[in-house]
Amino acid sequence: MTSILGISAYYHDSAAALIVDGNIVAAAQEERFTRKKHDAGFPSHAISFCLKQADLLPKDLDYVGFYEKPLVKFERLLETYLSVAPRGFRSFVEFIPSSLRTKLQLPKEIRKGLDGQFKKRIIFTEHHQSHAASAFFPSPFDEAAILTVDGTGEWTTASLGIGKDNNIQILKELKFPHSLGMLYSAFTHYCGFRVNSGEYKLMGLAPYGEPRFVDTILEHLIDLKPDGSLKLQMSFFDYCHGLQMTNKRFDALFGRPARMPESEFSQHYMDVAASIQKVTEIILLRMAECAHSVTGCNNLCLAGGVALNCVANGRIIREGPFENVWIQPAAGDAGGALGVALFTWYQLLNNDRVPSATDLQNGSYLGPAFVANQIETSLSEAGAKFKKLNDDELINSVAKRIEQGDVVGWMQGNMEFGPRALGNRSILGDPRNREMQTKMNLKIKFRESFRPFAPAVLQEHASDYFSWPEQLESPYMLVVTDVAESKLVELSQEQQDVAGVDKRHIARSVIPAVTHVDNSARLQTVHQETNPKFHALLTRFFETTGCPLLVNTSFNVRGEPIVCTPADAYHCFMATHMDVLVIDDYLLIKDEQPDQSSADLDSYLGAFPLD
Repeated sequence: MTSILGISAYYHDSAAALIVDGNIVAAAQEERFTRKKHDAGFPSHAISFCLKQADLLPKDLDYVGFYEKPLVKFERLLETYLSVAPRGFRSFVEFIPSSLRTKLQLPKEIRKGLDGQFKKRIIFTEHHQSHAASAFFPSPFDEAAILTVDGTGEWTTASLGIGKDNNIQILKELKFPHSLGMLYSAFTHYCGFRVNSGEYKLMGLAPYGEPRFVDTILEHLIDLKPDGSLKLQMSFFDYCHGLQMTNKRFDALFGRPARMPESEFSQHYMDVAASIQKVTEIILLRMAECAHSVTGCNNLCLAGGVALNCVANGRIIREGPFENVWIQPAAGDAGGALGVALFTWYQLLNNDRVPSATDLQNGSYLGPAFVANQIETSLSEAGAKFKKLNDDELINSVAKRIEQGDVVGWMQGNMEFGPRALGNRSILGDPRNREMQTKMNLKIKFRESFRPFAPAVLQEHASDYFSWPEQLESPYMLVVTDVAESKLVELSQEQQDVAGVDKRHIARSVIPAVTHVDNSARLQTVHQETNPKFHALLTRFFETTGCPLLVNTSFNVRGEPIVCTPADAYHCFMATHMDVLVIDDYLLIKDEQPDQSSADLDSYLGAFPLD
């Protein structure tokens, strides 16, 4: 038996992943255990979970891998600061102490984090090598082009490669400071969202605007080549030497200063969001065309933080040159932990690889699960009132509650690995309910009212409700597509003339809670084989309502990581206006629970800063 532990840490979304004899046994982000969103510290809790899943101790591991080369990254940071000196002295002073520990002494930190038990080799792969491995090796393809795009790794900000059998090869790279990920993050900052966590908000805001700044971006900020490579005009950006992404020259180019966080949205910032989203799609489509031309492959694998841009992914699938596209569900840095473990198993140890007909990610249900006595003990300690039901009773009761307009917290089995809730740590609602989006955003998630929700739909009925080929799957909620024209409703001229965030109040289809203002939806297809209980709930809801889909959003509130344990789920349930909580076979009704004071609610929400 060969066991390999992969680790990502010290930048964004630390994680651990464990493979045993090539099988993905466990993977999880550290934030789910510490309850600190995007926790970048050493993932000791995630490592403990992974080892426990395989009944291993640190000394039993054969290899430990880290997802990037810390010395090369330190070199890049140091060279960047020296190239802009004396500018950036403040950030340089802040950077040195932490880098000396986390980058120059990383082997020591890793061995310490493994209780001093691991005495064998530690493997360091390149950042984008880890992304590429996470994209290709779990995919269902024998051979595929690979695109990885993010902010930056050591020096690389995007890579084009090819995977074949048990080997990946990087063919082309884009180097720092020229980066599509950094460009998108700069606009995330300009529109008032937090960098490295607010990019998906920028994507959600884009459909409210008009892309009237596309030419401005292409003419002044970037030199875009036909192959998708680009050079940024760095005089508009401060991320090489400052503590901000953009500067006053950037503000002057767009005619206004950066939006203050939590302030009202004006049409200007919506238009800016729409513009950078369109530019990002243009660039990624060019990169995809180049990948196809260079490799000659009909399959494409995607990873890196930019691969979480579901709108761009949808365009690559619809308009790109590839027959098949597979995207790593944990496409960001967390997935690098899985990538380095897989790279070690296949490429360094030269083990055979046999692709699965679907993929090797196991639905990305790779996190902790809890047995009955753990759930009962946790709920009893919280003073919760609950009852245990058999599967039929539970499914019938929950489907009926959703049909009646209730919002359900749904926790089942193994927690998802990656940023998406895929039916095991989800909040569910009726997509036909016109008020469901507003209710979920403001009373459940405590987040911006413009944010869209995703539909989870029975795979066999996806093409009935969406512009989606019958045979195509989207199990990881990583693709945006259009709602089928047959499901749209005709709008009056007055409704068509509505602008800005007020667009969200207009019902545009028979499933208004999951239809964005541009008639799109971020699609999750649900399969009986992958998630039988979630599939059973959707099926029962379909049988009673004729609607084969549900609203599916992550089980958390704004600023909080997705719930992990039964205690997390109960606390989140009681701190929001959710009506029902389901934890495996246990049903809890809000009206039957002990009173929760507003002080407790305020204390709970105050523990999670807005992001």
